[in-house]
Amino acid sequence: MLRLLLKLAGLYKLYEWLLLKEVKRREMPRHVAFILDGNRRWATRQGMPRWAGYRYGAEKAEKVIEWCFELGIKTVTLYILSTENIKRRGPKELKEILETIRDYTRKALSDGRLKREGVRVRVIGSRDLLPQDLRKLLEKLERSTQENSRFFLNLAVAYGGRAEIVEAAKRLARDAIDGKVKPEEVDEKLFSTYLFTSGLPQPDPDLVIRTSGESRISNFLLWQIAYSELVFLDVYWPNFRKIDLLRAIRVYQRRKRRFGG
Repeated sequence: MLRLLLKLAGLYKLYEWLLLKEVKRREMPRHVAFILDGNRRWATRQGMPRWAGYRYGAEKAEKVIEWCFELGIKTVTLYILSTENIKRRGPKELKEILETIRDYTRKALSDGRLKREGVRVRVIGSRDLLPQDLRKLLEKLERSTQENSRFFLNLAVAYGGRAEIVEAAKRLARDAIDGKVKPEEVDEKLFSTYLFTSGLPQPDPDLVIRTSGESRISNFLLWQIAYSELVFLDVYWPNFRKIDLLRAIRVYQRRKRRFGG
């Protein structure tokens, strides 16, 4: 009720405007990663089937991408589907999640907006876990934007942080066996070139935002977020507002980053 009254009074818009002015006075994070949590719980509270929340979550993801790029945040990563989701979600729920990803991939291909606005899309994750038709759709979206370099959008689909590190280690080991890499040459910089995020201008997120009130990482970008600032918000993903994004950025801007020092 309070939120509704504030909205009707126009106070939300005023607060959003003030927040926007404040965060624009400070340095913006270059890479923001999102853990999109709370879709199912939001749907249950709305009296909907749990899987229906993913549709509303996908709509919100579109808006959040738009807000980030408007703010000049160059790289955005969305944690859409984990390897654990694939293994543990029920068949009906998983089918709906995959169909939602299909629909929004087709939409992105048909409207061409990402390509026009200079966004390069990269899909990170274990693609072999996805249905072949969906994998081909996502790869088509990647190809259609591969020449872009204004913004970068990473879609973590069938993604697991530990699996990424294991796969990187395997490829590094193969190169060592083939004589392409010497053991004494292996350091953090070299190892990072074997990760899914290799080649990005800013592979490591400055800021990670997780919604739904849960305070955990859930196997997300374990290598890349070693020194990221983490913000946990007590709001379900479909309810995430621009105000919430601006607040999280303000928290980030007020922190003194130490990078382990």
